[in-house]
Amino acid sequence: MEYNPKHRRRTRETKAYNNNTFLNSREARHIRVQCEIEEPKYRFEKLNVDNMITFFGSARTKPEEKDYQDAYKLAYKLGEWAKQHANSTGISSGGGPGIMEAVNKGAYESGAKSIGMGISLPFEQHNNEYISPDLDFEFHYFFTRKYWCVYLSKAYVLMPGGVGTMDELFEVLTLIQTQKIQKPKPIVLFNSNFWKKTVNFHQMIDQGTISPKDLELFEYHDDIDCAVKYITDNIVLN
Repeated sequence: MEYNPKHRRRTRETKAYNNNTFLNSREARHIRVQCEIEEPKYRFEKLNVDNMITFFGSARTKPEEKDYQDAYKLAYKLGEWAKQHANSTGISSGGGPGIMEAVNKGAYESGAKSIGMGISLPFEQHNNEYISPDLDFEFHYFFTRKYWCVYLSKAYVLMPGGVGTMDELFEVLTLIQTQKIQKPKPIVLFNSNFWKKTVNFHQMIDQGTISPKDLELFEYHDDIDCAVKYITDNIVLN
């Protein structure tokens, strides 16, 4: 019997851009990475966010602890400044609990744009509740999350933290030290007792692995008003 293609039963084919099996496969990883670069860009442009002041710090810090309260006050004061002087500037955190929650709470209650750059982790189920609508991000890849934590940021506040906070601190210092970031960006290491005991930069100088000039890349601060003044006096916005 001669084959007649008209007799073939037609089924609706799945278009490639709707093929969830493929989009979630190993082969499509580069597409997912590209989405985590492009989709936040679209949202930031749509919501008029040109600059960020980014905080890093521990997810384990409790609301009753001084570091939490200091992070809240710092974010609140910087949020007030941004709202009055630089409305396209948002206050950003990693979006989770602890220091991140304190930052977003301070920013939100100041009336500033409160940005949460969350990451999918098995032990952090969701972002905190103090993030502005449409500025609530959840990344799958750490490196795309760090890209957006750094790319629009014009100043950084490092609160006490663990491995993740150290990773973020040295990422920023490396980019500035190697002049991949060329514009001046104030960096505050808040709670000097923690930072001086945790990271011995002077030992690195003694061993010849960094230069004394590298200590000019950041400042230690313990006073909230002084830290805010240092940032707002030295920040360079778009």
